[in-house]
Amino acid sequence: MTEQPDYFRTFCKVSKAFGTVLSTEKLLDLVVVSAIESMDAKAACLFLADEEKDIFVPVAQKGLSDNYLHAKPLQAKQLVSAILKGGYLHIKDATSDPRVEHHDVKKAEGIASILDVPVMLQDKAIGVLALYTSTARDFSDDEIDFLSALAEQGGMAIERARLLDRIQSNSALFLQLASNINSSLDIKHILHILTAEISEAFGMKGALIRLVNEKTGTLDLVATWGLSDDFLNKGPVSAEKSISEALQGKTVIIQDVAGDQRIQYRQAHVDEGIASLLSVPIKSRQEVIGVMRLFSALKRRYPEDMVMLLEALAHAGALAIQNASMYLKLQHDKESLEKDIWSHRSWF
Repeated sequence: MTEQPDYFRTFCKVSKAFGTVLSTEKLLDLVVVSAIESMDAKAACLFLADEEKDIFVPVAQKGLSDNYLHAKPLQAKQLVSAILKGGYLHIKDATSDPRVEHHDVKKAEGIASILDVPVMLQDKAIGVLALYTSTARDFSDDEIDFLSALAEQGGMAIERARLLDRIQSNSALFLQLASNINSSLDIKHILHILTAEISEAFGMKGALIRLVNEKTGTLDLVATWGLSDDFLNKGPVSAEKSISEALQGKTVIIQDVAGDQRIQYRQAHVDEGIASLLSVPIKSRQEVIGVMRLFSALKRRYPEDMVMLLEALAHAGALAIQNASMYLKLQHDKESLEKDIWSHRSWF
């Protein structure tokens, strides 16, 4: 009688490892090794999706050759869509099934069947856990559920790693940018940090800063980075029509620029290649004096810690602009006073 795999024991082992000090790399290795050993497979690989390039990148694997992993990358969106339709994707004959690519490479690798399940993170598929067998086979519901549970563990490990990385990088980033902002009395330099340096740090397409013109009721452009002249010259931006919530002191996230009615000149945004944006208020004391807008070419998520960091940097920028303005005013007053005294040099 064939011994049945103890999925429960294996799953407990993996779950217990998450409470240890194991690195993310070792946790992901444990996930793929557990899949192979428990399901008597040839190999397993955990892929993450690179959204910008629309490909899968292997982050943990066992049993696959370098030649196989270096073959032409799979298209991420197409495969994830197919997997999500049924919760998994079963390829019984990987050497001929039209739903997968590179049949000759799979045959050379000795791969007969493939079982793919999604790696989920906050209701979004961020990758795939793939199991490979050397003989053609079907998979039971228990096997599919087990592999899906392992994929969930992999997603948790990735989420933990990303969270720790974000905390560390955000802390370092805030210290660096806030120090640069507060150490300068050059308004142009401050505005450059609030646009170019922040955009580059967060992987955004571009950024701009607009300040409220109380006389005209418009948002006047004072700084920009990464955006075309055509987009910047699209027309006057109304304080009332262009994401007005930001001028009430609220950070606004637009995840779908093309379909959001709050955006003035929506088509211009689409033509510029902008998919989503953040509009962060710039406050001087309790008054909103303008907005800092960051634009992304992707429909991306904006975590709460990222939003809080941007709000803090916008606040630091407002204080720095105010200090620089006061310094310029004092310089002007000093020069005026010196000229006035010099004009009355006969008094001395």
